[in-house]
Amino acid sequence: MKAVILAAGRGTRMGGLTDDIPKPMLRVQGKPILEHILEGLREAGVEEFCIITGWKADVVERHMGDGSRWNVRINYARQQVQDGTGKAPELAKDFVSGAPFFLTYGDILVKPDTYRRMVERYREGAHAGVVTITGSEDVTKGGLFFFDDQFRLSHLVEKPSAQEVESLRQSGWLKPGATAWYNAGIYIFEPSLFDHTAKLVKSPRGEYELTDAIAAMVAQGHNLAGLVIEGRWVDVRDPQTLAALQNES
Repeated sequence: MKAVILAAGRGTRMGGLTDDIPKPMLRVQGKPILEHILEGLREAGVEEFCIITGWKADVVERHMGDGSRWNVRINYARQQVQDGTGKAPELAKDFVSGAPFFLTYGDILVKPDTYRRMVERYREGAHAGVVTITGSEDVTKGGLFFFDDQFRLSHLVEKPSAQEVESLRQSGWLKPGATAWYNAGIYIFEPSLFDHTAKLVKSPRGEYELTDAIAAMVAQGHNLAGLVIEGRWVDVRDPQTLAALQNES
């Protein structure tokens, strides 16, 4: 299986830390976030990577090179316009070449075993992909995912407003005391994803949203299996999170 890593963003919440480098190149315990991700995916058997670069692309490309020091092959594609995560995967369409692939944001850290479990989940049935999730009773944290009795994605709401949360409660999607499942930002997709990214229109915030393509897949009956991430999951979203990671064992 191949892997596509989205590493084009600057990471504005990092302030001056990303003036000269993109967020995925910030160091955690001595090496870039991007390197941690690549090594974890390599442990799951991935040997071919496409890194989507943008902000300070040369910093990524110079450090990661062709991948030979990790015994993998790295390709690059540059996202010239930062207009959302929905269109960025299309830059890797030729690289994917008809095969299933990992897709991950370049600022999310998990234990390497997560990637292996994703492959196992994908192979359990006739799935068009796998979406990973984390759980919480706090319904304000991010994109909400809902699943059927076979734990396949059946509904999603990206960053619900207070009014949408109330509507979800009234309609029975959100149940009192039940775990709310949040999009963890690491996926496996079959190339059918591109049929839906090609049709995206910009969201109210002026970006192409990957979750809109996922919603379209669900609406058309594609089976997307859910997988709960066990153990570590960190969205390296701000300087405080980055600092806390430096002392993690």
